Amino acid sequence: MDLFQTLANTAGKPEGLDARLARTVLDDVDFAMRASIAELAERAGVSAPSVTRFSRRIGCAGYPDFKVKLAQMAYVGLRYLKPEVTSTTPAEVAEDIVTKAQDALFRFHRQVDLTAMERAAQLLRGADFIQAVGAGGNSSMIAGELHNRLFRLGLRVHSSNDLTMSLMQASAATEGTVTIVSSMTGIDATLVRCVELLGQQGLPTIALTQSGSPLAKAASVVITIDLPEGQNIFRPSSTRFAYLAAVDVLANLVAYADRATSLQTLRRVKAELVRSRDGDDRQLLGD
Repeated sequence: MDLFQTLANTAGKPEGLDARLARTVLDDVDFAMRASIAELAERAGVSAPSVTRFSRRIGCAGYPDFKVKLAQMAYVGLRYLKPEVTSTTPAEVAEDIVTKAQDALFRFHRQVDLTAMERAAQLLRGADFIQAVGAGGNSSMIAGELHNRLFRLGLRVHSSNDLTMSLMQASAATEGTVTIVSSMTGIDATLVRCVELLGQQGLPTIALTQSGSPLAKAASVVITIDLPEGQNIFRPSSTRFAYLAAVDVLANLVAYADRATSLQTLRRVKAELVRSRDGDDRQLLGD
């Protein structure tokens, strides 16, 4: 049973005690989770027996069961129950998105550990083989972008968003392998296990993640990214812009670490694009 949807449907009814109770609960879920049956009845302006009957009509065994299910509903976060919506027009949405992206880049620039960046770039440039790993929507994209940026600099790199495969690859990794992982939370147990396995074999690992996370503690080199997201659940994560910036900084440092190799490979890539697709060299660099 989706209690939130049931409450929302009930609250949408034009009249009745159930609608009044549902609206009272949704207006202040935190209060409803802590309230006694008498307190909830008083706030809604109904009797205590009405609260019991309401609980049963929406699919609960009684008021205690309703409180348990309400707590489970709230576990995912109250911002998903009463989401913040501060922008609605196209102009407001565009300003909100662009402003948050700019803020993410600004905050990343101020907090980035340049020493860790340099260490990571040197590890990547010296690797015989690079594994880029990420799971979930944003982290998978970052793993793919690492692949996209690094192969064109003459590096052997493979990206994966399959954590079971990554776990097997970590077990089979050999000397010369460097693994770089991306995780905005840094708490995925399988991903942490991959990094721990590599560490046990003495192989270097690089993590782009939150500071203090299990993944950060397990990795050899940590590039920490700690940014506030706000409460608007409808806006795509602005933190991913910081991760993309981290990838670009790393790629640029890797390129400069061996300019001759980078230049040779970039020239071959561009030459093939000009020959087979573009017809000239005035299109965007790199891609």
